[in-house]
Amino acid sequence: MKRNRFEMEILKHRLLVGPNYANNTWKILEHAIMDILTNHKLGTLSFDYRHAYEMVLHNFGEKLYYGLVTTMTSHLSGISKLIEDAEGDLFLEELNQRWADHNKALQMILNILMCMEIAFIPRTHKTPILELGFNLWRDIVMPRTRLRDTLLELVYKERNGEVINRELMRNIIKMLTDLGSSVYEEDFEQPFLEVSADFYSLKSQQFIESCDCRDYLKAERCLNEDIERVSHYLDPRSLDKIAKLVEKEMIESHMHRLFQIENMALLDMIVNDKYEDLGMQYNLFRRVPAGLSIVRDVMNLYIWDTGKQLVADLERLKDPVNFVQCLLDLKDKFDKIISLAFNNDNTFQNALNSSFEYFINLKPSSPEFISLFVDDKLRKGLKGLSEDGVEVLLDKVMMLFRYLQKKDMFKMYYSLHLANRLSSGKTISTDDERSLIDKLKTERRCQFTSKLEGMLIDMKTSQDTSIGGED
Repeated sequence: MKRNRFEMEILKHRLLVGPNYANNTWKILEHAIMDILTNHKLGTLSFDYRHAYEMVLHNFGEKLYYGLVTTMTSHLSGISKLIEDAEGDLFLEELNQRWADHNKALQMILNILMCMEIAFIPRTHKTPILELGFNLWRDIVMPRTRLRDTLLELVYKERNGEVINRELMRNIIKMLTDLGSSVYEEDFEQPFLEVSADFYSLKSQQFIESCDCRDYLKAERCLNEDIERVSHYLDPRSLDKIAKLVEKEMIESHMHRLFQIENMALLDMIVNDKYEDLGMQYNLFRRVPAGLSIVRDVMNLYIWDTGKQLVADLERLKDPVNFVQCLLDLKDKFDKIISLAFNNDNTFQNALNSSFEYFINLKPSSPEFISLFVDDKLRKGLKGLSEDGVEVLLDKVMMLFRYLQKKDMFKMYYSLHLANRLSSGKTISTDDERSLIDKLKTERRCQFTSKLEGMLIDMKTSQDTSIGGED
């Protein structure tokens, strides 16, 4: 077997020793190790290191290693009794202090046994010193059941408003993770998640039965507060797990009931433009799978119903301009909701567009009505609007145009209305006429607007000819 440079250096200095050498040298090292374990004092480092070096040098590494195991086992048995005898709040404090002492002692022991760590342990496949120390602590000292129950009790107290020592909790849980992920998961994380599921299942049930929808939406704040609390001591790997658990128990389990109870109706928030409540609704339900789809479905249902009522209202249909203005107002309403409450979520915007396209095309006369709306505005309705205001209005018209399935019908009516405006001299701005045609051209390309552009050119030519004739 190939030896490393350190082992080769040891072999070069090997000397003959007497029959009692191993026992005598180990007694010296045993005393030094016990002094470290009990008094946390390191003697003469070079002296102790030299003895450990020589034991490995003379092939007594096995005796040195198992001597260390025996010494630490005996010491930790006494420590286990001290921790077991600690009562009440002193239990965790004693455990924490003894664990800190044990870690400090392991580092000192490693310093004097570094030769064994480097030259003997890898060659014999023994457990390294620090890992050995952790394993012995886990197997001898760890009061696993009592520790689990104590930690869970502290979590429960804090969730119910009591103040606990978070730093002590963090240190103890750090000890569990240092002892291995399986120790942390089995002794704390798994039971913690189990009691958390029960706690939040009961709390959410009590909450939903005793408050209205707006109060329940504050569950998000409750959720955030709990995540913030446990983040002070939980291992980071557990934060996502507890977040998902709380979301499931506090939100997902009650989504459908929230929308079924009258005083919790999402529709009420939509109808009355309750942006803050809608925002809380969005932030709460986006945390769980299918949460936002339910909110979108409710929004879509309202838009469909409102739109269908609008296109079926015979009185309103007698006034095409007012009909189109109602369409724009409804679109503005939901654009604002999506912007202020739904974080400009594209999925909501897409749902809004789909709903509008559906009910606008229920009415065969929609292309004509939109053209009549434009006709009204370009004859008289743009007076008093700023240049930016005119552009906003024309962009809204283009938005409705995009929803139309029969765009050629709109073009036909728009051509007739444009020709009438131009021939009667009723248009209030050829620049605005040109702006809308340019927007249509961008949307549908040149072929769609060539006739419309020709009308404007003919009008301009006619005006220039008339002016020239007068001159």
